[in-house]
Amino acid sequence: MGRAFVAGLAVLAALTGCTVQTPDGEGKRRSPVHIELPSGTPAPDRTPARGGGAPSIAPAPDDDKPSAAPVPPRVLWSRGDTGRDVRELQARLRQVAWLFEGPTGTYGEQTERAVSGFQGKRGLPRTGKTDAVTWQRLVRMTREPGRWDLYLMGGQQADPPDARCRTGRVLCIDKTSRTLRWMIDGRTVSTMAVRFGSQGTPTREGVFSVYWKSRDHVSTLYDSPMPYAMFFSGGQAVHFSADFAARGYAGGSHGCVNVRDEQAIAELFAQVRNGDRVVVSW
Repeated sequence: MGRAFVAGLAVLAALTGCTVQTPDGEGKRRSPVHIELPSGTPAPDRTPARGGGAPSIAPAPDDDKPSAAPVPPRVLWSRGDTGRDVRELQARLRQVAWLFEGPTGTYGEQTERAVSGFQGKRGLPRTGKTDAVTWQRLVRMTREPGRWDLYLMGGQQADPPDARCRTGRVLCIDKTSRTLRWMIDGRTVSTMAVRFGSQGTPTREGVFSVYWKSRDHVSTLYDSPMPYAMFFSGGQAVHFSADFAARGYAGGSHGCVNVRDEQAIAELFAQVRNGDRVVVSW
């Protein structure tokens, strides 16, 4: 009976995670059950060994493995890029006084330095490249540039020429696109950006002709230089303007058609003859 009782306790202990203790050497009986309380540490995962046998312990995850490096933001534009988007970048940089040239539409050294300065001021990596984070920060700080903000210093595309410009030798001047086309028999020889008179002294529109050329002219009315002047209507002429070259469309003339590219107008002056037509239109 006693042995049967002890055997039953052993079965119970096996089922409950306990161990059975037999009498000690002096014949004194101890408590029949020793309860092993859980330690609070889970047992390691075990996976069966191949072909049976004892299960093996699964390897612990490698907590020391370095985490993946953060992905840098996508670069939108960098040195050497060109186009309308670069013009907008430059126009916005001008608004926050990080760039003073252009916009030119070409991502050059000055633009790179301006972007780097803007990044450093705001705690961003000073790469000089316009990435998505830099661009979003700049957009939040500025307004949408208008057309003449983008083309403050010229570079805009010319509109199709006026129908009156399609025959003969013509200085075809378009106030809408602010461009001058030099055309011969319907073919455009050269195109350049121009600006016009202010509201108080507008450039006259119509069909005229060049009646006088003056290489080193100085205005007697305003005492200002008018190099490469080609007069077409009273005191109004096409001529080079240093102010236009410096300030772009931020300024205006007293009615003349200003050209900012000195080399371009020097070449034009050499080709135009007295009597060539001048068409000024919207």
